[in-house]
Amino acid sequence: MKKTMAVSLPAAGLRVAGLLVALLLVSGGLQAAPPAPAGPLVDTPSLLQSQPAGWLDVQPGPDLAGWTRQAWPITATLGPQQWSVDPATKYLVCDGTGGHDWLRLDRELGDGVFHVEWRFTTVAGAEKYNSGVLVRTAADQSVWHQAQVGGVRSGFLFGLTPVDGRPQRVNLSDRLTSFRVRAPGEWNVYEVAARGRTLSLWVNGAVTSQLQVEVPRGYFGLEGEGWRIEFRNLKLKPLD
Repeated sequence: MKKTMAVSLPAAGLRVAGLLVALLLVSGGLQAAPPAPAGPLVDTPSLLQSQPAGWLDVQPGPDLAGWTRQAWPITATLGPQQWSVDPATKYLVCDGTGGHDWLRLDRELGDGVFHVEWRFTTVAGAEKYNSGVLVRTAADQSVWHQAQVGGVRSGFLFGLTPVDGRPQRVNLSDRLTSFRVRAPGEWNVYEVAARGRTLSLWVNGAVTSQLQVEVPRGYFGLEGEGWRIEFRNLKLKPLD
C-alpha cells in the first residue's frame, strides 16, 4: 500500500483561493449550493381529506364562468386567450402561449382554503417551470401573495405585501422546511390557506411555508407564465 502525503497550502495561498471563489460567486461563474431544507416532516392529510364537509367545487366549465382573466401586471396588454377546459378530462389547462396573466376566482375572501392539484406538461431539456397559486391578492395587484409552482425546489410563498404598513417584497424560498414538489409531469397537491394573519402552504403531505401578513382580505387565483400546466379538483373552503 502506498503512503499518501498531506499537502497544505500556506496561509497566503488559502487567502488567494478564498478570494478566487468569492470572485467566481459574484461573477456567476460558480453557483452556490442552495441551503438544505430542514429534516423530514411528518406527513399530514390534506384538509380536503380530514375535513371533507363545507367545500365548494370551483373547477370551471368550458365558459370559465366564475373566473376573471387579467394581465400581469394589470397595466400590461392582455395576450391571447390561453385558458381552456379540456373536453375529455375536464381539466383546466393553461397552454402557456398567451403571455403573463392570472385567472382570478370571482369571490373575495378573508379566511379560506384553496385546494389545487396541478401538473406541468414536460418539455425536453427544460430545467425551470413556472406558474403559481395566488392568495389574498388584490384585484388591482397592489398587494399579492403567491405560492410558487415550479420544479422540485418550489413550494414556497413570496409576494408584495405591507410590512408595518409599507409595501415590501418578501420571498421565503430560503426558508423551505422541506422539498415536497414532485418532478414535472407528475401531479402535485397544494392547499393554500388564509387564516387570520397567517398564510400557509401545504404541499403533498406537509406545510412547507408560512407567512404573516397585514392584509385582511383578497382573491385566490392561478398564474399563467409561459408553461403548459393542467389543474384539476379545484376546491374552495370559505372560513369567514
